[in-house]
Amino acid sequence: MHSDTSQTPRRRGRGCLLWLGSAMLLALGLILAGAVYESLTEAADVRAYPPAGQMVDVGGYRLHINCTGAGTPTVVIDAGWGDWSLGWSRVQPGVAETTRVCSYDRAGMGYSEAGPLPRDAAQFARELHILLVQAGIPGPYVLVGHSLGGLPVRVFAHEYPAEVAGIVLIDSMSPGKARVPDPAAGSQAVSQSRELSLPVLLARIGLVRLLTGPGSGQDLAPEAKQAYAAFAVTPRAVQAWADEGKGIPASLDQASAVKSFGDVPLIVLSRGLDLEPDWQRLQAELLQLSSNSQGLVADKSAHNIHFDQPEAAVGAIVGMVEQLRQPARK
Repeated sequence: MHSDTSQTPRRRGRGCLLWLGSAMLLALGLILAGAVYESLTEAADVRAYPPAGQMVDVGGYRLHINCTGAGTPTVVIDAGWGDWSLGWSRVQPGVAETTRVCSYDRAGMGYSEAGPLPRDAAQFARELHILLVQAGIPGPYVLVGHSLGGLPVRVFAHEYPAEVAGIVLIDSMSPGKARVPDPAAGSQAVSQSRELSLPVLLARIGLVRLLTGPGSGQDLAPEAKQAYAAFAVTPRAVQAWADEGKGIPASLDQASAVKSFGDVPLIVLSRGLDLEPDWQRLQAELLQLSSNSQGLVADKSAHNIHFDQPEAAVGAIVGMVEQLRQPARK
């Protein structure tokens, strides 16, 4: 008697196919479970953490803006890349003791609905202007821009000069800065269509939420921590982050076209830690945008001054408000 060895490769082949099929079914099951988990968690978060401010239609999609305090001029805060209104939870209350202050969420971030491409400084400035008009928030404003937020502030001041009383740039990006790589792909061209990137895919199946955990809001006011952590990891927010990253080269170019604010008061607040020679030089160059400018340093802070040293951000903003109020006292 002898065994039929010709059947052995076939059995092994069938076993391999069965294993691969089982692995694929398991992977698909995990992806489906992750997507369901993400959807259910997002729905629960929407119920648990309603927006503090108002949702305003700006042309077929709504942006969130939260205003507190009273008095003029009104301060309007434009957050940095990947940040939104709740990121300023340790700054806004301090400013609200002196005047009215509004923080908002760019399209796709925080509570705001997704907006059209491209996501660049010119688009942000247009949306912010429409938002302020539709929300009934009159100017002139003190515009505050942190990091990426400094670029649309610069464009806004150029496009709507009569509506700008003063400007505070907080460790702002500068057009002289080296181009930032696209976080979703290798190209720096601004696409007019959205492609599914790996970070967005991971967010849709709940992995970004699981990997990030609850610690992303640790530097915020206690009442803002959980909501910040919850809304920072949604697929919508991750997509907005990727879209804004794609738009950074265009945003820098658009800001570079704005050469001067004239004599509009300007305060440039820069970080005092993690210093880079080129960054320091560019911060100094920002002072040249106005004939009425002042440079300040947050000596205990790295780039995110509103997290590391919020009192420095409050001091710079309130200082600008008080400077603008001085003529009225005479």
